[in-house]
Amino acid sequence: MAAFALFGNRESGHTYKVSLMLALAGISHDYTEIDLGLARNARAEPFRTLAKYGEVPLLLHDGQPYVQSNAILLHLAEHCGTFGGESPERLARVREWLFWEANRIGFSLPNLRYGRRFTPGGLAPAVEDMLRGRFDADIARLEEELDDGRAFILGELPSAADLSLCGYMFWPEQAGVTYPPAVAAWLERISALPGWRHPYDMHPQ
Repeated sequence: MAAFALFGNRESGHTYKVSLMLALAGISHDYTEIDLGLARNARAEPFRTLAKYGEVPLLLHDGQPYVQSNAILLHLAEHCGTFGGESPERLARVREWLFWEANRIGFSLPNLRYGRRFTPGGLAPAVEDMLRGRFDADIARLEEELDDGRAFILGELPSAADLSLCGYMFWPEQAGVTYPPAVAAWLERISALPGWRHPYDMHPQ
């Protein structure tokens, strides 16, 4: 068994965050697709026992389970000493962005996509309006951040902050959103990194 094993789902942007970091860092790993259509108590072992919240992704590193995508990104950054793990100061800045992501664009964008792609009949109009208002504010904040011309969120090198923020951003048509110029250019730079793949190409069916 590989030192790293990832359990996830190809429709999950949270899985994609971790898959992308493993790919960009050149970390070989086993991958197991988890059927999210199954009840949590019917999902395959060892995922069912080790994923303490019953959610993807689950990363095993030397047999130790790690859950919650942003926590996994922090673990990998510290382990590799890259993507924000180069220094305590840089990791602290990554951590700030990961908390922002979880409450902001990591809330608005995935729920817009889920409502449009997976919810029969779509979202209730009031709910969609709320999520679109949140998304508009979130993407404007990112545009303001990136408008100074920097390559990535923390400067000229990519970090786990970039990988967290972009987790759901390569499905814009599914969420019915568009991106302003600086954000679009940033996503192009991420997609040009060696090892990058689209979410659906990361773990093909």
